[in-house]
Amino acid sequence: MLKRILFLSFFTLAFGTVFAQNINGFSAENVSDQLDLEAQFEARLSAENLDTWMQRLAAEPHWVGTEYGKENAEWMAEQFKSWGYNTKIETYHILFPYPKIRELKLLGPEPYQATLKAVPVEGDPYTAQGDALLPSYNAFSKDGDVEAELVFVNYGIPSDYEELEKLGIDVTGKIVIAKYYGSWRGIKPKLAAEKGAIGCIIYSDPEDDGYVRGDVYPEGAFKNKTGVQRGSVM
Repeated sequence: MLKRILFLSFFTLAFGTVFAQNINGFSAENVSDQLDLEAQFEARLSAENLDTWMQRLAAEPHWVGTEYGKENAEWMAEQFKSWGYNTKIETYHILFPYPKIRELKLLGPEPYQATLKAVPVEGDPYTAQGDALLPSYNAFSKDGDVEAELVFVNYGIPSDYEELEKLGIDVTGKIVIAKYYGSWRGIKPKLAAEKGAIGCIIYSDPEDDGYVRGDVYPEGAFKNKTGVQRGSVM
């Protein structure tokens, strides 16, 4: 029994060694060179570089078309050139939806108007750049100016509307407010429109992405009370 165990252990070790030297796409004689090249690459990776580069690239807003985005592209091109790559920057002209007017008001006995502006976070200078920051909005949202009653639709997915219908609640001509998660964000306004709603507000609920889940930013990864998502609904 002891001999059998020793034999199996040796066979497993030998087989594992042989298997480790086989790489799909490489002939047996080139495997060693490839592994050596990969080892050299990994040895040059630096956590310090990654941290420094990330801070440099993310120091200012840099969405498509911004001056800092151009500076980032030029900086990255110079890095690749310094590493021996043949580098070229291409320019493309594209359509990019950007909001001109954003207003969100709650009417009634206790009116409220959302600021829709980033609130600076202590310790994060990026958040203190005011109007230079990308506004909070979802790209490709439809233009409009609507006023109507507000209906909470949970996550705004088909099963939620089924529950509302059972309760006799119709969202036709209403503005719905839905929580993020449960589906991709683009489903929520699309389904709301199909149900007859004239507007859709999406927000991050603390139960899904906030203090209920854990520490909020900057202490943790979850959204603080003024955090919002930016994205696309198309």
